[in-house]
Amino acid sequence: MRAMILAAGRGERLGPLTDTTPKPLLDINGHSLIERHLESLAQAGFREVVINLAHLGNMIRDTLGNGSSWGMNIQYSQEPPGALDTGGGIQQALPMLGGAPFAVINGDVLTRFPLARLRATKCDHAHLVLVPNPAHNPEGDFALQGGRVIPDGQAKYTFAGISIYHPRFFDSKSAGRFSVVPMLYAACASMQLTGEYYDGVWHDIGTPERLESLRSH
Repeated sequence: MRAMILAAGRGERLGPLTDTTPKPLLDINGHSLIERHLESLAQAGFREVVINLAHLGNMIRDTLGNGSSWGMNIQYSQEPPGALDTGGGIQQALPMLGGAPFAVINGDVLTRFPLARLRATKCDHAHLVLVPNPAHNPEGDFALQGGRVIPDGQAKYTFAGISIYHPRFFDSKSAGRFSVVPMLYAACASMQLTGEYYDGVWHDIGTPERLESLRSH
């Protein structure tokens, strides 16, 4: 299985930190977010990784190189100014991701989710990892029912930014800028979205306050 790290975002809520440093390169006590992802992916057995780039993308490319430091091969998917959002970014990278299901991880989360579990997960369309709702998203995003992700339920959870997609999930989309979120809700309606719950270490680095809290933690 191949993996993709979403790293093209501007990180506007983290300004002015992200004016000079791309969000995935923000330091958490000696290691950047994206370097932590690569370490975890390598430990989980991933050897082929795609990273999309836009804002200050050359800094990411120069820092990570070809991936040999982690025993893997990194390919870069360069996006136009303004980036292509989550869905458009994944779709542009599909030729690098092959014809089998692939893992996707947001570049602005820190987690200890066992990524090797993704390699053993069957995925016909899309599969999401859900986590307990953080303070900034108290209402959650999705519910779970018998291994299926549904829009509503007695308990709702937050999408962790960790997922698996089959390339066919993007068959109906044309190239361009679009979010994957409406696609996920549409897949709920047709019962094509599977998922799992993870109640472990997970942090969304979306604001300077959350970043400093995590560094202290």
